[in-house]
Amino acid sequence: MIGVTQLRGVVYVIYITGFSSAIRRYNATTHQRLTDIDMGLKLNYPWDIAACELTSQLYVADNCECVWRVSSDGEDIQRWLTRSPSDTFGPWALSVTSSRLLVTPFIESQLRQFDAAGGDELRRVGLPDYMSPYHAVESPTGTFIVGYNNRQLNQCQVSEVNTEGQVLRQFSGSSLGCPIRVAVDRQGNIFVADSAMHHILLLDAQLALRRVIIDARQLSDKKPERLNYLPWPRFCYTDQSGQLLVGFIKGSVTVFAVRQQ
Repeated sequence: MIGVTQLRGVVYVIYITGFSSAIRRYNATTHQRLTDIDMGLKLNYPWDIAACELTSQLYVADNCECVWRVSSDGEDIQRWLTRSPSDTFGPWALSVTSSRLLVTPFIESQLRQFDAAGGDELRRVGLPDYMSPYHAVESPTGTFIVGYNNRQLNQCQVSEVNTEGQVLRQFSGSSLGCPIRVAVDRQGNIFVADSAMHHILLLDAQLALRRVIIDARQLSDKKPERLNYLPWPRFCYTDQSGQLLVGFIKGSVTVFAVRQQ
């Protein structure tokens, strides 16, 4: 599987090869490959990567054990979270909003938010017991959009929860298979990467379906062999350019220009 993010005109890609411990860098405009960030022997099994514009830092969730903080030039690499050996919340998926890093832990029904600069924990959001969260992002209004498996109903859903973990609204239905990744724009519109249905959905701020923004045909035309064994696509949305970067297994990234109208 692959993680992809963008920071100041550079696309950063991280994925599992079994031997590699590097973050690949590409020019976001020309797609030319730049010098990799060599992580040495630090990475074990990286799951996700996110970037913060304000701190110029990358954050890598590694092996559900820790989060690495990496400067955009790769000169400064630190094991950033967890800070205590007893704190084993298992970072699984990451997202960044402004100066806040949101961590979706492995298995646990909660979200944890940290200051992206200093690493101080800002908030823990307890989710309903039936939620097994895959990924979460903070909305422009300060709530959280969570893609998860509902253990009671044995189906995947997307919900908006407040800072107390109370569900405000949710989305589910036949158009939703398995929402692994979510993203939100400045207007509160929500993108859902649905690996089971092989498409990416666009929801409005009320979690009502607007349309399928990228369908299975579009994905297949780019990398048809990837969908055969692609359980978890990773993607990020760049609000400034209106582009979706969709990462697939074995390190490929496809860029889509998104028109929301």
